[in-house]
Amino acid sequence: MHLKVPILSIIMLFLGMTLNGYAQQHLIPLPTEVTWHQASLSLENGIHLRQVPKSLAKEFALAQSIISSWEGKLQSSKIQNKKALKKKPHTDIPTFILSLKPANTENTTAPKAMLEDESYTLLINEKGIHIQATQAKGIFYGLQTLKQFVLANGHLPYCTIHDKPAFAWRGFLVDVGRNYQSMELLKEQVDMMAQYKLNVLHFHFTEDLAWRLASKKHPGLTAASNMKRWKGDFYSEAEFKDLVNYCQERHIMLLPEIDMPGHSAAFERYFGVNMQSDSGMAYIKELLQEFTDTYPNLPYLHIGGDEVKIRNKNFMPEITKFVEDLGYKTMAWDPGSNILPSTIRQQWMGGPQVIPTTGDIKYIDSKHLYINHMDPIETVTTLFFRQLGAADRGHSNLLGAILCAWPDRAVAEARDMFLQNAIYPSMIAFGERSWRGGGLPHWVANLPAKGTPEYASFTAFESRLLDHKNRYFKELPFPYVKHSQLTWELIGPYNHEGDPAKHFPIEDKPFDKTFIASDTVYGGTIILRHWWNDVIKGALAAPQEHTTWYARGRFWSEKAGLQPFWIGFQNLSRSYESDSPKEGTWDNKASKLWVNGQIIQPPKWKQPGLVGSLEKPLLDEGYSFREPTLIAVKKGWNNVFIKIPAPTFAGENWQNPMKWMFSFMPLETEKNSQN
Repeated sequence: MHLKVPILSIIMLFLGMTLNGYAQQHLIPLPTEVTWHQASLSLENGIHLRQVPKSLAKEFALAQSIISSWEGKLQSSKIQNKKALKKKPHTDIPTFILSLKPANTENTTAPKAMLEDESYTLLINEKGIHIQATQAKGIFYGLQTLKQFVLANGHLPYCTIHDKPAFAWRGFLVDVGRNYQSMELLKEQVDMMAQYKLNVLHFHFTEDLAWRLASKKHPGLTAASNMKRWKGDFYSEAEFKDLVNYCQERHIMLLPEIDMPGHSAAFERYFGVNMQSDSGMAYIKELLQEFTDTYPNLPYLHIGGDEVKIRNKNFMPEITKFVEDLGYKTMAWDPGSNILPSTIRQQWMGGPQVIPTTGDIKYIDSKHLYINHMDPIETVTTLFFRQLGAADRGHSNLLGAILCAWPDRAVAEARDMFLQNAIYPSMIAFGERSWRGGGLPHWVANLPAKGTPEYASFTAFESRLLDHKNRYFKELPFPYVKHSQLTWELIGPYNHEGDPAKHFPIEDKPFDKTFIASDTVYGGTIILRHWWNDVIKGALAAPQEHTTWYARGRFWSEKAGLQPFWIGFQNLSRSYESDSPKEGTWDNKASKLWVNGQIIQPPKWKQPGLVGSLEKPLLDEGYSFREPTLIAVKKGWNNVFIKIPAPTFAGENWQNPMKWMFSFMPLETEKNSQN
């Protein structure tokens, strides 16, 4: 693709680096300021890691591991090991320095101080490598950036990086109350959070289905008989302490959530009382006191407060004051119950909203950051362009944002959540946006037009994302493929008068130029009308019910034969009791697809026509968690024609929202891009 110089200049300013440096290193999050220089540092003769104070012991160990990884990639294997550190380095050997500098005492507010603590400078020049920060966490983040550098013939490019986050809180929520995850799986996610500079693990462990943290005073609370799903699976005191420590070692704060008074059926089953009753309040206070005594060093406690009918108007104020008297700062869902001004509000409903810089109320943004409602491809697009808290950067009242994975529906295996939801692709895209800030003031689900700065910035990010997929996620579920190259012409609307299967003449000659396109869109997943159309616009400017649209496009193949594709028409949210497609259909809207004039049959579903239930796992309803569709293609250009009818926008019921969309992606392109 050839970009005009003005657009290229805009994009390189947006990226903050030269084209030469960008071509060498695929860094995520992209640092805020990068200068690449022409020369490079040779590591062929080794590097000397200078000793550090005890306060940087963990960072020193991380630096050693980075050196060890380089050592394996150098033919000479002359990088100095731990024993060589005691010797005076030879003058030709560069030095690796980790150093702390005095903090800026003018940054007195908590969010500003936190941003300062996480900032760092990374220099690579003829002397060696130098990472400097005011706190250990800044050194840690500098090392995470350095770890992503790729050696080229034993050399690292000279560069100067000044980097700091746009938001103080950059979090990820795991819902282990509904679907249990092993400690191994949780730690794997924590490691990835650290790599992409996320710093808050929101741990949602109490739910209607189960209470999953052991209690010494009430061991029956976590008994298998008191659970409705993943019976008997919970976290012991030792495991929870281990998880807290594991997070702290990676400069991640664990934010525990004890949801009150809603989402508390497991509590009520065990104690036999409603949490809002006098006896229920006594029991929950007892559990809160035990939690504090057992885990004394956690600064925040999320107290829930959402999706519940308040029968006791004093419950939330009294519990909030009790929790604060225990030494915690509190956080709750907004909208929710009657929240006190001292409680941080985690927003989860509605559209973009500017947070006032005046006043004392603090906010966290989680609006439309629920990936369980998103198609995997849509997820990355949405998060990459998502302006957090309707601001380019955080401020004293806008602490940051938390990305949420809410798998309300049961899964057969815990790993299934990572294919049904784009856990790792979303974590990376959110890590980029929450660290760098910026984004678009309006929310999007589709790619912008080719030739725009926004499109160029996305394709640059997609290139980095796919590089990381290939380097770090070969053995892990990563439901994302290259798709930004796909172009679709949309033709319509055709009034089907209540019959979605109605045939129109364009189906006989789909590529006849007499059928003129109304618009051109881009990408592997196209949302024609978003199911939350009031806050997110789809590809159609004026979508109409009872109409049919068509999409036509093409893709290139280097060879003829059977090739795999991702195809889908109705991404089922993992939080609804959505019905599975009927036998012989792609969806329940009569959608169809042709490649080179041949109709492509839908999969033979494992549970066709299943009436949705939260306790019945999805098995193959989504393209990202079933075998790809094999299609016979020809060498060269192949034509694709897609029929996308819409019944009413209301959907069959609230459990089955009408998602007017389609997905089509050749996986051979992904394979070729990695060769």
